[in-house]
Amino acid sequence: MKKYFVALIAALLLGLAPLKRYEVAQINTRFGEILVWLYDDTPKHKAAFLELAREGYFDDYTFNRVIENFVAQGGCPDTPEGFAYSVHLLEPEFEAGHKHIYGAFGAGRDNNPGKLSAACQFYIVQNKEGLPRLDGNYMIYGQVIKGMDLVDRIVKEEKDKNNAPLEPIPLDVNVIEMTARELKALGLDVATQTFKGY
Repeated sequence: MKKYFVALIAALLLGLAPLKRYEVAQINTRFGEILVWLYDDTPKHKAAFLELAREGYFDDYTFNRVIENFVAQGGCPDTPEGFAYSVHLLEPEFEAGHKHIYGAFGAGRDNNPGKLSAACQFYIVQNKEGLPRLDGNYMIYGQVIKGMDLVDRIVKEEKDKNNAPLEPIPLDVNVIEMTARELKALGLDVATQTFKGY
């Protein structure tokens, strides 16, 4: 009887323990909400993005380059200040091995020989077949787990000769917390960090 009572108390205490919560990137646009899982095995890129998001850095920018069957790009524009003179450059973490599949979330860069990423700029792969030619050259460090239907709409926006939307698409980037159950409902297995939502 005593063992049963101890087991019951333990079960009740475990039930009252707060659920573990995971940090997820939230990108709000005039189209709606995009959620991005950031991989643990790309820690430098994940940490840099979370830091900039918390600081409100991206909120001064837009989706500034959108190309159907390619990418939707946001954050700092393609300028020397964003790349050559940026304080946000990172060594690549290609050993993680993430691929340019549909919905992959990556860091922009210029043609620097070290393939340093600019944490201040991100892109989302919109090509349904992926972009394997970019693997090992541009850094993937996350995966869109909600909102690719919105990205599909964003890349179809009317744009100028530089592929910038004629009607700006401002960014509102935040860090939210979600439980493993909430993430699983979207198709993400937290334990393996694999996404099967599409």
